[in-house]
Amino acid sequence: MEEQGARNAQQVGDVLDELRAVLEAGGIEDPATESQLILGHVLGVARGRVQALAVLGSAIDRERVEQARELAEERARRIPLQHLTGRAPFRSIELSVGPGVFVPRPETETVVQFAIDALQAVPDPEPVAVDLCTGSGAIALAIANEVPTARVWAVEKSREAHAWAERNVREWGFDRVELVLGDARDPELPEHLAGRVDVLVSNPPYVPQDMVPRDPEVRDHDPELALYSGADGLDLIRAISLVGRDLVRPGGSLVLEHAETQGAAIRRLLTADGWRAAATHRDLTGRDRATTALR
Repeated sequence: MEEQGARNAQQVGDVLDELRAVLEAGGIEDPATESQLILGHVLGVARGRVQALAVLGSAIDRERVEQARELAEERARRIPLQHLTGRAPFRSIELSVGPGVFVPRPETETVVQFAIDALQAVPDPEPVAVDLCTGSGAIALAIANEVPTARVWAVEKSREAHAWAERNVREWGFDRVELVLGDARDPELPEHLAGRVDVLVSNPPYVPQDMVPRDPEVRDHDPELALYSGADGLDLIRAISLVGRDLVRPGGSLVLEHAETQGAAIRRLLTADGWRAAATHRDLTGRDRATTALR
């Protein structure tokens, strides 16, 4: 039986080569990394451990090789990897995601840092943050995890996305994140928050209505409600600017994620609405990604 098991097993390095070839054929941008992530998911280990197993010449059984092949074939059909694994790493936490919710992106991690920095500079022992269009809860929960004194309210309109956020708040909310089913245009937050919010942050939909994303993972799997926002992509940002004037305290901060071509237009509309010191910042790829302003 042991000899038969050994014959049925495959070395990790060979499995990774096979998975990588499948992903390359499907046009996946980084097939080497994703092959390691897929096999790590099947084995229940981190990517670094998969790399170590490959170097050591370790072998895995046929059943798990087949599981990894099936996942690679689905990924090659451009189903998001996070939908296949059910998890999405984001800063220092890992979120549950799937159909019906926007998958958090690495570039949003940079946006969150502006909100965290602003909260850490607040002298109040319990600073208050509001995350509009929270989706999976990524921004709100990252803030709660990294600013342990903060109280965070997270607002999401989509019932499907709200259900994912509920799951993540149970896992990562630390009893300091309040999740609200509501519209960013009229979030219906508790009256006591009016004029008392230290940081308002949002990764809202900002894709122009006629600009369909090229990537199948985005175009076919991210919910339209999380992508599109009027002819120029700024409809919801205009609304958030106005809502924020009532929510954010004098001297408080607004942090918005947006597309790389939208910074100048957002600075103009924020300034026209009475926000101060509007500034646009780049992400780690050098693209304009976030605009901040002071109330």
